[in-house]
Amino acid sequence: MAKVAFIGMGVMGYPMAGHLKVKGGHDVTVYNRTVAKAEAWAKQFDGKFASTPAAAAEGADFVFTCVGNDEDLRSVTIGKDGVLSGMKAGAVLIDNTTASAEVARELYAAAKEKGVDFIDAPVSGGQAGAENGVLTVMCGGDEAVFERAKPVIDAYARMVGLMGAVGAGQLTKMINQICIAGIVQGLAEGIHFGKQAGLDIEKVVEVISKGAAGSWQMENRHKTMNVGKYDFGFAVDWMRKDLDIVLAEARRNKAKLPLTALVDQFYGDVQAMGGNRWDTSSLLARLDKK
Repeated sequence: MAKVAFIGMGVMGYPMAGHLKVKGGHDVTVYNRTVAKAEAWAKQFDGKFASTPAAAAEGADFVFTCVGNDEDLRSVTIGKDGVLSGMKAGAVLIDNTTASAEVARELYAAAKEKGVDFIDAPVSGGQAGAENGVLTVMCGGDEAVFERAKPVIDAYARMVGLMGAVGAGQLTKMINQICIAGIVQGLAEGIHFGKQAGLDIEKVVEVISKGAAGSWQMENRHKTMNVGKYDFGFAVDWMRKDLDIVLAEARRNKAKLPLTALVDQFYGDVQAMGGNRWDTSSLLARLDKK
């Protein structure tokens, strides 16, 4: 059993911290900007909560962060009362936020100055994956530190991999989002085309999902897409935040991402329709709009 702190009780962090407590058997203290969520978590999981990130991190062997964006991450790590001001030397800071590779490298350097180790460890699998403890975790950092952290991360994951040096986890998550964007757009266009052609979408998917067109998105989202329901996962606002990170990195490394840039604009159209909190499969709503 390790002493663990978890910063960020959002739709991902709340269940992830729960798995660290229940499945991992760790001594977990949480922090959240909205105190009521931290209190609710502590009551539900018989854990503890703290009034600041630094207080939560005090004495912890492993500190996890899962917040909104780069600036939120800086705030809870290197900001006033951030975790690095409370962590002990030799502890490991594990960041599950989907953020930039740049901020990952920045935090790695800041942690080293404090005698703390750092891993960037963004996740994929959405809210359902977090709740079921089956997330995919893409890590960047030093191999020896990863080997220490992996048994703890395993509590909320089904796949944990070291992708390379610090920042490689975030870069891998960017590839994940690039692939999802293209797949969802293709699925949306296929369903839209089938409906316009008067086909039975369920019959169509039953057949093509067993061939080369099959995908997780097809298996798990086609039914809800077909009936115009889009409240089953990762929100459009979050996807646009992620794609903004992707496109900024592409400008730095000169990668050509014409489809990703186009799909990002399509998600902007969905936002203009009021679909900010719809899930990413709502690209179909844009096509079906009369």
